[in-house]
Amino acid sequence: MKEKIKKYLKEIVVFIVVLTIATNALSYYRSLDLDKSDLEIQSFKLLDNTNYDIPKNKPILVHFWATWCPTCKFESPNIEKVSKDYEVITIAVQSGTKEDIEKYMKEHGFTFRVVNDKDGFLSQKFNIKAFPTTLIYDKNKNLKFSDVGYTSTVGLYSRMLLSK
Repeated sequence: MKEKIKKYLKEIVVFIVVLTIATNALSYYRSLDLDKSDLEIQSFKLLDNTNYDIPKNKPILVHFWATWCPTCKFESPNIEKVSKDYEVITIAVQSGTKEDIEKYMKEHGFTFRVVNDKDGFLSQKFNIKAFPTTLIYDKNKNLKFSDVGYTSTVGLYSRMLLSK
């Protein structure tokens, strides 16, 4: 019995390692097409019609997502957690009206900053082709990390720490 448990645990660990490698390779491949330039935008118009000015001398996480994206639904709680400790701006791409996004945010208890990219202009500017996509810029607004697909809370926190 003990040998079977050891065998299954070993198979689970191998599976998790292979899955982690595969998802990171896929994320890297998908991120090759992203706009790798520095963050040139100085401010964003938020869902509540206020302006959000990009803070100077702080790293920032820019997260592209959509209400219709299944992976985004799993990752959004991670973005919510990180937004409590770091500068985070999220861009809801082709996710409907302001009211649609507000309803989604309220239903899921999210409070992070949101820009409504209703026509997809910002996602095109950054050359975003898959969701979710997360871009992390250092305090000088140089792109340090880009992830396409799901990213864990630990992964987001570690990348933000490395971007200081």
